[in-house]
Amino acid sequence: MSETSVNKSGSRAIYLLFTANTISLIGNQLTLVAIPWFVLETTASAAQTGLTAFFHILPIVIAGFLGGTVVDRLGYKRMSIVADIASGITVAFVPLLFGLGLLPFWMLLVLVFLGALLDAPGSTARAALVPELAEAAKMPLERASSLLQIVERASRLVGAPLAGLLVAVMGAQNVLWLDAATFAISAAMVAFLIPAAQTVTPIIRQRYTSDLAEGLRFLRQDRLLLVIVGAVMITNFLDAAKGSVILPVYARDVYDSAVALGLMFGLSGGGAVLSALVYGIVGHKYSRRWTFVGAFIAVSLPIFILAALPPLPVVLLAQFVSGIAAGPINPVISTVEYERIPPNMRGRVFGTITAGAWMAMPLGVLLGGYAIEWAGLVPTLLVVGGCYLLTTVSLAFHPVLKLMDVPSVA
Repeated sequence: MSETSVNKSGSRAIYLLFTANTISLIGNQLTLVAIPWFVLETTASAAQTGLTAFFHILPIVIAGFLGGTVVDRLGYKRMSIVADIASGITVAFVPLLFGLGLLPFWMLLVLVFLGALLDAPGSTARAALVPELAEAAKMPLERASSLLQIVERASRLVGAPLAGLLVAVMGAQNVLWLDAATFAISAAMVAFLIPAAQTVTPIIRQRYTSDLAEGLRFLRQDRLLLVIVGAVMITNFLDAAKGSVILPVYARDVYDSAVALGLMFGLSGGGAVLSALVYGIVGHKYSRRWTFVGAFIAVSLPIFILAALPPLPVVLLAQFVSGIAAGPINPVISTVEYERIPPNMRGRVFGTITAGAWMAMPLGVLLGGYAIEWAGLVPTLLVVGGCYLLTTVSLAFHPVLKLMDVPSVA
C-alpha cells in the first residue's frame, strides 16, 4: 500500500471517530435539555431539577475516577462501544417507563444515574484514541485536539437547539427515544469503522488497585496538571450551577420557552466551535498559557449581562460571546495532556483528571437550585459571576502555568 493510501486511510479513521463522537454527544445534548425540562414541567421545582442534575453528574465523577483504569485494561475502542450501548439502554428506559406510567421521581433519578455512569469512561476512551489516529493521518496534535473540542462544541450547536425545538413540538418522551438511537449509531460506527491496528493495545501488568494507584501517582507528581485540574474543578462547579439549573430556570421564568433554552446552549456551542476552529489553525503560534488564562477570564464576563435580565437577543449574544471565549480552553488542556501523559496510561490519568474536574459539580447543581429558591435568580447569577471572575483572574499570577509553553514528550 502506498504512503498516500495509508495517509488517506488514517485520515478517514480519525474523521469517522469524530463523526461517531458527534452523534453520541448530540444524544447527550438531547438529554441535557429534555430531562431538566421534563422535571420542571412535572414538578415545577428548581430544587428537584438540581437534584436530577446531581444524579447525572455524581456517577461521572465516580466512574471518571474508578473507570479510567478499566479503560486502560479493557482497551479504548472496546470501552467506547460498551459505554454507548449501556447509555442507550438506560436512556430508552426513561420514555418506556414514562409511557407505561411507571416512572416515579426516584426511578428517574436511578435511570439518570445509571445512564451517566459510563459517560466519563466512554468519553475518556474516545479521547484516548485520538493521538494514534492523528499520527496515522499525519495531523498535528494541536489540530487534532482542536477538532476533538470542535466536535464537542458543535454538538451543542446542533443538539441543544434541536432538543429545545423537539421538546416543544413532540415532548421530552419522544426526544429521549431519539437520544437512545444516537448511542446505538455511535457504538456501531466505532465497532465496525475504526481500525483496531491504529489504537493502543491494552497492557495489564498488575492488579486493578495497583494500576489505579500508578495513575494517581503520575498525576500527583505533575504540578502543571494538578493546577489545571484545580482551576477547572472550581469553574466547573460554577458552570454546573449555571448550565444545569440557572439557565433552565432563567428560560422558564424570563422567557417561558424551551426553545430559548436550546438557543442559549446552541449559540454558546456555536461560538466555541468558531474559536476552536481558529485556534486549531493558528493556535500553535501563540502562548498556550496566556491563551488559557485570557479565555478563562473572558468566559466569566457575560454572566453579569444575564443578571440584568435583558431581552432574549441580548442574552443569546452574550452566550455566543461566552462560547467564543471558551473555545480555545479545552484544546490547550488536551494538547498539554497528550504531550505529558504516556499512551498506555491515558485512561487512568484522563479519568482521574475528569473526576477531579467534575468533583465539585454535583454540589454546584444542588447549591444552584437551592440558591435560586432562597435568594432568587439575579443574586445567584451575580454570585456565580463574581466567583468565576476572581478564580480566573488569579490564574494570571500562578507561575507553574509557564510550563504550558514548554513542550514535553510523554
